[in-house]
Amino acid sequence: MATVTSAAVVILSFTGLKAARSTTAKASDKVTASTVPKLAIKASMKDVGVAVAATAASAILASNAMAIEVLLGDSDGSLVFVPSNFSVAAGEKIVFKNNRAFPHNVVFDENEIPVGVDASKISMSEEDVLNAEGETYDVTLSEKGTYSFYCSPHQRAGMVGK
Repeated sequence: MATVTSAAVVILSFTGLKAARSTTAKASDKVTASTVPKLAIKASMKDVGVAVAATAASAILASNAMAIEVLLGDSDGSLVFVPSNFSVAAGEKIVFKNNRAFPHNVVFDENEIPVGVDASKISMSEEDVLNAEGETYDVTLSEKGTYSFYCSPHQRAGMVGK
C-alpha cells in the first residue's frame, strides 16, 4: 500500500521592511541586488508519483461512490422503478429515490438474489416506506450476481426490478 507524504512549504514574511528614497544620486553610489528568498519544495519523484497515484485513486473511488440513482415511481405517476433493469459493479452504491405515487420501499426477493446474501440486510422492511418526494434508500451490493427487488405496497401493480 502506498503512503502519501507531504512536503513542508515555508513562506517568509516581509513585514517591517521600509523603502527609502534618495533625492540625490551620485555616480559613486553602488546599486546592489537584494537577495530574494526563494520558495523551495523538496520532494523526490517517487513522492510525487505516490501523491499522483493516490489522488487518481481517490478520484476514481469518488466517481464510483454512487453508481446509479433509481427513481421510485415514474414522473407520469406510473408505479415502476426507473430504470427497472440495470447493472452495477460489485461494491457500487445504488440510491433509490422517491419520485411519484408514494409510499414506496425497496425489498430484495430472498429467492432471487445470490446464494449466501441475506436479503434482510440489504432490504427495507416491508413495513417501512419512503413517504415524501426526494427521500432515499441507499444500498451497496458486494456480491456479484442477479438481484430481484420490488416495492411491497405496489408489487402486485408490477413495481419490480432487477
